[in-house]
Amino acid sequence: MSNRSLTIGAIATVLVSTALLLLTPASAEEVKAGDLVISQAWSRATPGGARVGAGYLTIENKGSVPDRLVAISGDVAGKIEVHEMATTNGVMTMRPLDKGLTIDPGKTVTLAPGGYHLMLTGLKAPLKQGDKVPLTLEFEKAGKVAVTLDVQGVGAKGPGGDSSGGMMKKMPEHSGMKM
Repeated sequence: MSNRSLTIGAIATVLVSTALLLLTPASAEEVKAGDLVISQAWSRATPGGARVGAGYLTIENKGSVPDRLVAISGDVAGKIEVHEMATTNGVMTMRPLDKGLTIDPGKTVTLAPGGYHLMLTGLKAPLKQGDKVPLTLEFEKAGKVAVTLDVQGVGAKGPGGDSSGGMMKKMPEHSGMKM
């Protein structure tokens, strides 16, 4: 093979790699409000006719005093609340946090499947993959903050749309699980 063939092949590889990177869904934007940094805002697509959906995001408090998420609003649903999901003695429960969600100074709170999440009830339309859902979060100290949920596929486990959410970790050899 000639050097010219290798050069053309290398250029083609770089061009294809660049194109694939541009086609990869961008991660959700980061929003700053006071001492808070809100990132990775996303949701899952819902089947047609579903009246309930969920939203997920990460809130980091870089300040020296706590803040509290006290309300959420948006045109997507009749009601939006912060909920907590927990399993106690094998029984899964879900409840709204009536007093809001505290973000302590220097801490990060992640709203994710199976834990804290935004519960969207009375959806006005199904959430479709690729949609951008605007919401307003209201904090005691940081005030009102506009965020956008990036709607991923029905089975997504995290932002970016893949089923692993980009969070797959190798299990220890003794775990009995193989990957």
